[in-house]
Amino acid sequence: MKFKRSDFPEGFVFGAATAAYQIEGHKFGGAGSTHWDTFAATPGNVIRAEDGALACDHYHMYEADLDILKDAGMDGYRFSTSWARVLPEGYGTINQEGLDFYDRLVDAMLERGLKPFQTLYHWEMPSALADLGGWTNRDTAGWFADYSEIITRRIGDRVHSVSTINEPWCVAFLSHFLGHHAPGLRDIRATARAMHHIMLAHGEAMTRLRGMGQRNLGIVLNFDRALPADDSAGAKAAAGLQDAIFNRWFIEAITRGTYPDESLAGFGKHMPKGWQDDMASIHQPIDWLGVNYYTRGLYVPDPTIPWPSIRPVAGALPKTQMGWEIFPDGLHHFLTRMAHDYVGQTPIYVTENGMAWDDKIENGAVYDPERTAFVSDHFLATKRAIADGANVQGFFYWSLLDNYEWAFGYEKRFGMVHVDFETLKRTPKASYHALKAALAR
Repeated sequence: MKFKRSDFPEGFVFGAATAAYQIEGHKFGGAGSTHWDTFAATPGNVIRAEDGALACDHYHMYEADLDILKDAGMDGYRFSTSWARVLPEGYGTINQEGLDFYDRLVDAMLERGLKPFQTLYHWEMPSALADLGGWTNRDTAGWFADYSEIITRRIGDRVHSVSTINEPWCVAFLSHFLGHHAPGLRDIRATARAMHHIMLAHGEAMTRLRGMGQRNLGIVLNFDRALPADDSAGAKAAAGLQDAIFNRWFIEAITRGTYPDESLAGFGKHMPKGWQDDMASIHQPIDWLGVNYYTRGLYVPDPTIPWPSIRPVAGALPKTQMGWEIFPDGLHHFLTRMAHDYVGQTPIYVTENGMAWDDKIENGAVYDPERTAFVSDHFLATKRAIADGANVQGFFYWSLLDNYEWAFGYEKRFGMVHVDFETLKRTPKASYHALKAALAR
């Protein structure tokens, strides 16, 4: 790594991130069915029809996994709590086994000196609520606030921070317009409703938790650097529209109480009636902003397809196992842009950044110099953003473990720790050891 701990401000949080359904093993502990279970059970949706029933069995192996974090010298752990584990039907009867698990998990973090950064929703919609329309149903926002209150009453006294939603673009657009994630819809009306209701859920949960006296509340947004594929006016307009849909929709709703006009040009007539009345709930102060960043996209107009009538084209930069271009300058761009245009000196965390690679165990070890370089370059981009005035207070690598990578099943490996999905053996990769050396005090 081309950086060390002392290159960053005092108190900067170095950590790693995971998500409940991707690692826990959802068949354990009385968890309810999720729309990912049913999405994966439908042919063609997920590689090899794999699901999160076992995943990494973090449910039973969490102490060893937290030891891996501690042994690397990390300061924090970003984890999520599963709605369907706490409330198997999405509302109503509480699963005490689920609450007990998260109680043990948070205590285990604190015993190891790790700050718990909780995310309330990382995509595991209870199937019973999916039956009622999921995020296309306005009532889901209220049920989400109820769940937020229940889990917070159990562990809120010990978590360092709470994020309401992880990556609302993926929850709404990727899942309802592109159809790549559960529930796998391709419907602009469903998308417009999901794009709004996911933000209403954020606002309702913020209001509920603030009313309980919970502190350090935020949201995690994902950002892709949208750039024109060429110098034409059409390509520049295409990139601008992609930026409005992917990046600006969510941050402007929170910080300005508005949605971008360019996005409403397509979504407006499909929005739920009276959506404007919800903006006051959505537009309330956050205590911190999480920035997830992975890649850039190059865009051109395509008048042969319906709105938004744009499409990405392949770039020439080196790519990860996901086919995503490696572009660290994009992280610097968003950290400084968020600080300058939207949140000022409100604390910002890099809540996800990482790369998938086709890692192999050779002679008992995993040599991944590509990931070491990726991590190093993105930390250096963060360091530059801090020097340029962004109040960045932490960086969480995605992910601690190889895990269930949604529609890609167990094929794409993002972890700094290799997981053998047959034996569940953990093997820290060379990038893990390199980061450990960089964080040494």
